[in-house]
Amino acid sequence: MNEMAAPAPPLGAPVESGPARRPAPVTLEGRHVHLVPFDAARHAASLYALSHGEGKEALWAYLSPAPFPDAAAFARYYAEAAAKADPLLFAITAAADGRAVGHASFMRIEPGHRVIEVGNILYTPALQRTPGATEAMYLMARHVFEDLGYRRYEWKCNALNAPSRRAAERLGFSFEGVFRQHMIVKERNRDTAWFSLLDHEWPAARAAFEAWLDPENLDAEGRQRRRLEDIRAQV
Repeated sequence: MNEMAAPAPPLGAPVESGPARRPAPVTLEGRHVHLVPFDAARHAASLYALSHGEGKEALWAYLSPAPFPDAAAFARYYAEAAAKADPLLFAITAAADGRAVGHASFMRIEPGHRVIEVGNILYTPALQRTPGATEAMYLMARHVFEDLGYRRYEWKCNALNAPSRRAAERLGFSFEGVFRQHMIVKERNRDTAWFSLLDHEWPAARAAFEAWLDPENLDAEGRQRRRLEDIRAQV
């Protein structure tokens, strides 16, 4: 009696297994903003002034640190943060005058799996809702996929952070689900919403970014003529 061979278990598609490059403290230059290695001596004073004061407490609601009591405490914290390789912290500076207007990091860096996350994002009012805000995320994504060779780019945020969730989807990340009771942050529960952008999705995302950033899509005040989501749907 012949026995039937057991069917082979399903496996994922073959993948070239070489690692991605680990990100280094480089400068990424755009028309509106530059991303530069964070230097507390150069960037802390400007960033503290733009992120602290009456009505700015909400900027820190979903970040790990709380608003800082003074500029010296801010500078000490960011000097330590800037010395780390993961998260790798960048200042977002205005191309026109070099003033620090925000920051963002590459983090949870896994070159062997070619997975990397963008996070620790602080956009001050000077950066919010400007072309530079979108351009900063474009520059980081382009670097991840085209220079460093990653295959998965992640965005995670507190599931209650509706502006961050909207931003992720506007930028082309796909929502993947919520990790319940994922973290404890500032003595509060955090459920985490996960999003991703994959290497094979990047060419279309790049085309949409570049069409949105084209000067013909922005008026003299930097206001969009076509939304990024609408452009991406047509790519």
